[in-house]
Amino acid sequence: MKITAISSYLQNLPLTKPYTIAYKVTADTEIVFLEITLENGVTGIGAANPFADVVGETPAQTLTNLQSGYLDTFIGKDIREFNSLIDKASEQFPKQPGTLAAIDIALHDLFGKYLGISVLNFYGRKKESLLTSVTIGIKGWKEMLEEADGYYQLGFRILKIKTGIDVEADIERVNKLSERYQGKMKIRVDANQGYTLEDLKKFNQQTRQLNLELIEQPLQSGQEKILQELPETDRKRLVADESLLDASSAWQLSNLPQPYGVYNIKLMKSGGIKGAKEIALIANNAGIDLFWGCNDESIISITAALHAAYSCSNTKYLDLDGSFDLAKDLVEGGFQVKDGFLYPNELPGLGFTKIP
Repeated sequence: MKITAISSYLQNLPLTKPYTIAYKVTADTEIVFLEITLENGVTGIGAANPFADVVGETPAQTLTNLQSGYLDTFIGKDIREFNSLIDKASEQFPKQPGTLAAIDIALHDLFGKYLGISVLNFYGRKKESLLTSVTIGIKGWKEMLEEADGYYQLGFRILKIKTGIDVEADIERVNKLSERYQGKMKIRVDANQGYTLEDLKKFNQQTRQLNLELIEQPLQSGQEKILQELPETDRKRLVADESLLDASSAWQLSNLPQPYGVYNIKLMKSGGIKGAKEIALIANNAGIDLFWGCNDESIISITAALHAAYSCSNTKYLDLDGSFDLAKDLVEGGFQVKDGFLYPNELPGLGFTKIP
């Protein structure tokens, strides 16, 4: 079955509420959408919104790449060659993971629809449904508790709070959360590269009794060697995010002594499902657990990450809440959320439908 039409466009989608992380405040998100259609009229949809601060690519650059004329070479190609098409796109757009993610996701969705099976079933399910965390931006502890209470009432049982501006205030925040929930909510923190090593040591020392689940990217990318000053038990719960971009960085970080015990895989860093699974294989061979994260994303790419996550045996953590705060999206379906668990619907492709 041959590809006959391709189109791409950018949408600026507002969030239901702005949030703050260690280096910026976000109130909306730009997402690039890609549609690829077969001669029988079936269409696969991809989406991307890379963070320039992390991968050096903006959504505007993604759109420019997709509209550069290169994708015209896909016209007339058989969808059964989707893996080859992804490889060729990787050669055309090196170090452009947003562009690759849009192409990869659209082709996976289209190939699954062509076969009549879900992407997850194509790769083989390795994990049952997992709880996702929900994220709270940097704010005062009273506001944080109010927002956390709302999530608890909705059935979520894992919180990820953004930290990294003031370590003393961060220590107070996690202590207040622990006092409020008394073990009924797991707590993860994400410093977004905001700590020094001394900050991290202080944070670890003064929160050790709280049994925090994970600490994500505490130090600046490139400072991995100094993390080796920490005991292995502390490094085991550290999550590589900005330090982990692709298979190459995954390989480097896997060498002993490992600075991180967990890898945060985002399709906007890996360039889609295929790149993500390459990272997952390296991590599996190195005994490193997987944490699947996201930006503020469409249901399209969140669903793609969910299918990839459940197809990897070393997946342990989900942080796939990126579509929850979008005030609008272009598709619906893909997965269901129940009491904090994410359930892919396993319809053909990625299982979402475009909203008319």
